[in-house]
Amino acid sequence: MLRAPQLLIAFRAACAPAIFVLACFGFHPAVLIAVLLGALVSDVLDGVLARRAGTASPGLRAADTLVDTIFYAAAGLALKVAVPEAYDGLWLPLVGMIVVHVSRSTFELTKYGRLAAYHMWSSKVLGLLIVAALTISFATERSTPLLAFALWLGIINELEGFAASALLPAWHPDVPTLVHAVRISLDRK
Repeated sequence: MLRAPQLLIAFRAACAPAIFVLACFGFHPAVLIAVLLGALVSDVLDGVLARRAGTASPGLRAADTLVDTIFYAAAGLALKVAVPEAYDGLWLPLVGMIVVHVSRSTFELTKYGRLAAYHMWSSKVLGLLIVAALTISFATERSTPLLAFALWLGIINELEGFAASALLPAWHPDVPTLVHAVRISLDRK
């Protein structure tokens, strides 16, 4: 039987195709924002509930990371559908973030046999910034400078994760910062 954290992750996974399809069918921006905020709330609550219940397993953390990636990619595509000019002038940071993310994922799959699930502090800030940028863009039906900032921060976040993966000799969930990754790698030597 699924517990609350798993149900919240499943809810967020369902929000990914939902936000994209709703954008494709031209639903009102308020509906897209509601899905976006619902996914954000589920993301916050799944971790809180899992820690309180003592069910924050490495598998759950990995599923949470994967679903976050899928949801935010779908939300980004939904923005492109709903606000076609949203990424005008932002192709460099957008492509940069995608390239670094794919490179990092490939490296982690090669090294660990699975994707990292660090849940870094920079990821948490990035998630809030992405939600804010998407909310503003959906609401105003145009791009916001916050979107550019989010994309550049996304590159920095991906590079921090990449560096942690390069340092850590074995897969390790919940590494809050690169400093923590250094400490963990030194402790394992």
